Amino acid sequence: MKNRHLACPLAAATALALAGCGMLPGGGGGTKTVNIWLMRDSVSEDFLNRFTEAYEDEHDGVELKVTVQEWTGIGKKVTEAIQGSGGPDVIEVGNTQVAQYADTEKLYDLTLESVRDLGSEDWLPGLAEPGSIGGSQYGIPWYAANRIVIYNKDLFADAGIDKPPATRAEWLADTEKLNRKGNQGIYLAGQDWYTLAGFIWDEGGELATDKGGEWTGALDSPAARRGMAYYKQLQSLGSGPKDADEQNPPQADVFAKGDVAQLIAVPSAVSAILKANPALKDKLGYFPIPGAKADQPCAVFTGGSDLIIPENAPERGAALDVVKALAGEKWQTELARAMGYVPNKRGLASVVAGQEATAVMARGAARGRATPNSPQWADVEADNPIKPYMTAVLQGEDPAKAARQASTAITETLAE
Repeated sequence: MKNRHLACPLAAATALALAGCGMLPGGGGGTKTVNIWLMRDSVSEDFLNRFTEAYEDEHDGVELKVTVQEWTGIGKKVTEAIQGSGGPDVIEVGNTQVAQYADTEKLYDLTLESVRDLGSEDWLPGLAEPGSIGGSQYGIPWYAANRIVIYNKDLFADAGIDKPPATRAEWLADTEKLNRKGNQGIYLAGQDWYTLAGFIWDEGGELATDKGGEWTGALDSPAARRGMAYYKQLQSLGSGPKDADEQNPPQADVFAKGDVAQLIAVPSAVSAILKANPALKDKLGYFPIPGAKADQPCAVFTGGSDLIIPENAPERGAALDVVKALAGEKWQTELARAMGYVPNKRGLASVVAGQEATAVMARGAARGRATPNSPQWADVEADNPIKPYMTAVLQGEDPAKAARQASTAITETLAE
């Protein structure tokens, strides 16, 4: 295990910054200012104000200073901050970004606190696993979000479907019934690779595998190809473009027209749907992406944020106290209810039971996964070979050949 370092929480979903922590053992008196970096829109101003006020009231001599960061260019900014001196004490980072920052060996090792103080055994795997590098925990799970199925209740009723499907087989059958009379059974863009990842994982496949520190693309495995085959079947039951992702055009706008029965998206898409078509307000329903078996939903990609503490944090002891508070039950409950997030622990899923879409999301999050935990995975996504692979298969090219080519591209990038 490396020497213990403190890591700063940086951003992955919506941002705001908090600051404040206890004093270092043996430190002198006076006010300690904890500098916190949060990402744009991660938390509401109301939540931030409530947390800051409550924390400072409970911790004499501690002041929290929060700075909101923008996503554009954040990777370079965080890397420079953790490698310099006198940087932020706590940083919110995207859960899949932890590996690239840990690779600098400038993050504080939070393994002991994870086990002793934070109940790491109950953390959502999609947040906890990418924060763990080489057996050490550098990222503390903060909040999660994942895709669910948003559906039009009227179109389901017109097709004679009175309840959501329980398995992927049932889902295909229902979607075929819905794909008629000028309606789309589902709108699924051809390059929605996060959704594809869930199908691949559900089949037992991987995007890439790690053998002794050497990463290899794995889209050409039989399991991964089965996941792609299912994606192709589902995607054909609508008019989603085969050569574009879910942002081109924005899929919420397409669904809002009222002739699409289903959409795979995070619950935050609902606000965009209703902004485009307020008449759908009471017509939306939700269910987890179905799995192969009725007793568990499909595996899903988990997005969200972890909190890190840099080794160079000026107020490391106080920063640790702030992280414990943000990741603890009280403020996890407050955050989930205020922002519609999934809390960081499976055992806290019940706190959002009264929020229909969020509760459905929490059910799926129990089987959440993250992208391969390689420092170079961001480079894969930057010139993503998975997208053209998907388009090639959807347009009728040889699936095996296309999978081999994409896997080779992933392997070469991860080896850089």
